[in-house]
Amino acid sequence: MTDETPLVHTVVKVGGGLLGTAGAFQLVIEALTAFRRGRRLAVLPGGGPFAEAVRQMFKRIKIGEDAAHWMAVLGMDQYAHALAARLPDAALVDGDGGIAAALQANRLPVLAPYRWLRAADPLPHSWEVTSDSIAAWLAGQLRARRVVLLKPAHAGAKKLVDGYFLRTLPHGVEHLIVTADDLGQLDVALREDPPPGEHTRGRLGGRGGRGRRRAG
Repeated sequence: MTDETPLVHTVVKVGGGLLGTAGAFQLVIEALTAFRRGRRLAVLPGGGPFAEAVRQMFKRIKIGEDAAHWMAVLGMDQYAHALAARLPDAALVDGDGGIAAALQANRLPVLAPYRWLRAADPLPHSWEVTSDSIAAWLAGQLRARRVVLLKPAHAGAKKLVDGYFLRTLPHGVEHLIVTADDLGQLDVALREDPPPGEHTRGRLGGRGGRGRRRAG
């Protein structure tokens, strides 16, 4: 590894929507466990039901977008705890130092992002911003070369990424989507050399639709 080689090659966002599909979460855990060996990964949780609860509160009691933003990011922290509890050899971390330490110890870093995001505050406090955009921002911070978004099988084509994702994704960083019904493609998506070919299912060629949930 040279000085130009990033510590993290791929940021993997595990969508919270997987929790709403029977068996999908377990399949993703098994696939990540099977395919992560020898790969430089950092796992970022989505928001899923935790963020959806914030969305409902936002509508019912008008808490405002600033409060909703940080509450939804805290929901990502909750999901991070669940992922770290289920993924073998995972390490729950809250910043780049923890990610580096986990990888050096041959563990899989799972980021609880609230502390880092609160200090940096890099993204708009808007429903247009979800954990997709946070994954794109994280890739830039880590100098990662790829973002892989794990999504439920039923995700519609117009809802695959939020409306801020491509504006946040650093130039030259690859982005791919793998759905829960096609997890064999995760092995391809995580390969570091050579990069996935154009045949890889889920490669995005255009702008995604507007996100409906913050940190979803």
